Amino acid sequence: MTNTTDTSTTNCPECDAPLQREEGVMANEILPCEGCGAELEVTSLEPFTVELAPEVEEDWGE
Repeated sequence: MTNTTDTSTTNCPECDAPLQREEGVMANEILPCEGCGAELEVTSLEPFTVELAPEVEEDWGE
């Protein structure tokens, strides 16, 4: 029996909705979750993994 694990799908870490890697997506790209709207950062392409994107903080010109 062969291992047919699909490495082009993952789940949202916020709502567990399935996510499909779209053609042309790049590592560190920010994607919205279709299920909950969370902003997700692509952390790996093989296998496809995402994490919640870090909140953007004000730098107040520093």
